[in-house]
Amino acid sequence: MGYDVVIAGAGPTGLMLAGELSLAGASVLVLEERDGAERAIMTGAMGARSVNAPTAHAFHWRGLLPAVREAAIWWYDPESAGPGSPDEAKPRFVGHFSGIVIRYDRLDFGHPDFAAHRLGAGVISQSALETVLAERATALGAEVRWGRGLTGFTASADGVTVEAGGETIRAGWLAGCDGGRSRVRKLAGFAFPGAGPEFTGIQAMVEFDGPGAPPVGEWTPTPAGAYVHGPVHGRLHTVEYGRTADRDRPVTAAEIEDSLRRVAGIEVKIGAVPVATRYTDTARQATEYRRGRVLLAGDAAHVHSPFGGQGMNLGLADAMNLGWKLAAAVRGDGPPGLLDTYTAERHPVGDWVQRWTLAQTALGRTDPASRALREIVTDFLDTGPAATYVTTRISGAWQHYDLPGEHPLTGRMAPDVELADGTRLAEHAHDGRFLLLTDENSAQPAAHSRLTVVTARPPGVPALLVRPDGYVAWAADTADGADGAVAAVLGPSSSERAFAGGRDDHRPARPRG
Repeated sequence: MGYDVVIAGAGPTGLMLAGELSLAGASVLVLEERDGAERAIMTGAMGARSVNAPTAHAFHWRGLLPAVREAAIWWYDPESAGPGSPDEAKPRFVGHFSGIVIRYDRLDFGHPDFAAHRLGAGVISQSALETVLAERATALGAEVRWGRGLTGFTASADGVTVEAGGETIRAGWLAGCDGGRSRVRKLAGFAFPGAGPEFTGIQAMVEFDGPGAPPVGEWTPTPAGAYVHGPVHGRLHTVEYGRTADRDRPVTAAEIEDSLRRVAGIEVKIGAVPVATRYTDTARQATEYRRGRVLLAGDAAHVHSPFGGQGMNLGLADAMNLGWKLAAAVRGDGPPGLLDTYTAERHPVGDWVQRWTLAQTALGRTDPASRALREIVTDFLDTGPAATYVTTRISGAWQHYDLPGEHPLTGRMAPDVELADGTRLAEHAHDGRFLLLTDENSAQPAAHSRLTVVTARPPGVPALLVRPDGYVAWAADTADGADGAVAAVLGPSSSERAFAGGRDDHRPARPRG
C-alpha cells in the first residue's frame, strides 16, 4: 500500500500538515501512537495552548477560525475588548515573560503590529484543536491511525519504507511530527544541538485533601524557583531549579507535595491527581529540517521551555510553510530548490524562540544577581513601551520571511482586506492555492493550476501575490508587473508544463510499492 506522505505524529502540527497536503491532492497517512486515554491529558486547563497571530491568520486563511473559536477555552475579540469598548477596563490576561505578568492597560494599541490582532487570539485545549484538525484532514482524504505509531523506517533516494504495528508501508516522503523525543529525528540522524535543562517543571490538576491550598493567583518567585496555583482552582505548576527527574516516571501526589514544599515552603496534602505532566527547559534545534526524503516539523525539529506559549504556534507555522512546498515536490511542479526553503525560512524563527525562552530561564534563576535583574525587568515591563514590545513579540505578529522585493508587505502575513466585489481576500484562499489580487484591466498572467486570480482590487490596496501559506510573495502599489511576478514565483504556466511533458493537475504522484 502506498502513500505520497506518511506523517509520524497526530498532534496539532502533524494534523495541520496532513490537512495542507490533502488539500493539495497528496495521499496522506498519519500514524499516532497515542490512543484516546493518553490524549485525555491534553484536555481542559492542563492541555491549554495559546493561539497567536500567525496561527489565527492560518486558521482564518483556511476557513477554520470559526470552529477553533467555538472550541476555545477563552478567546480575545479585539472588536469587543479594544480601546474605547465597554470591556476595555476589565482586567485581562495578556501574557508573561518568565512569570512576570504583562498588564493589559500598559499596551499601546497604536503599535502597527497590533493590526495583526484583528482576528483575535485565545486559548484552546490541545485535544479540542486536534479534534478540529483531524476532522478537517480526514474530510480532505487523509487517513489517521490512532494507537499505531511508527516503529522504524528506511529511506532511499526515491522513497521511504515505514514500519508501524507490524505493517510495512511504502511512501514517497516521511514527515516527523512526533514530538520532542522524535523517533523519526533520531533514526534519520538529524543533529540536535542545544542547551541542557536548568529546571524541572511540574503541571498538574489536583484535588486537595484538607486545608492549606495556596490561593489562586499569579506566578510567585521563591529562593528555589517559582510556583503558581491557577488560573483555575486545583491547577498547580512548580518550577524547580537545579533539580532533574525521570520524565518517563508518572507524576505522583507525593512528588507534587514535595515540590511545593521545596519551592514554596507550603505544606499541603494532595489526594487525587487526575492529570499531571513533567517537563524541563531543554532547548535544542535540528540544524536542518530536511534530510533527503525525511523532514521534521514542530517539536521534532525544536524543543524549548513552554514559557511564552510559543511551542504549538511554532509547529503549526512549520506545517503551513512545509505543506504547500512538500505538495509541490509530490506533484513535481515546484521550482528547483523550493523544498529547501522550508529550512531556510523556518529555522530562523525557531532559533528566535530558542533564545526567547532561554532568556526567560536565565531571568528565573535563583542566584542574587538574577533576582536583582528580575526586579529591574519587572519594573521595566510595567512601562508601556516594554509591555507593548514583549506582547507583540509573544503574539508572533512580527514574524516574516526574507523574500525578494521592496514593498513593506512582501514576506509578511497577507492582510484580509475587503475587496471591491464585497468579498474578503481570505475567502478566496480556502483551497490552498496561490492568490493574485489584481485589476480587471491589467495584464493577466498565463493560466496556472495552482493560482486563483481575483480582479477586485479596491482603491488604495496594493496588488498582491499571496503564497498558499498566507504570506505575501510579491506586492506593488499598481498591478503592473503582476504577470511577471507570477511567472517568477510559480514557474512555467500550465500550458508550458504540458508542452514540456510535465504534470499540471493535482493528482497525487503515488509512489510505487
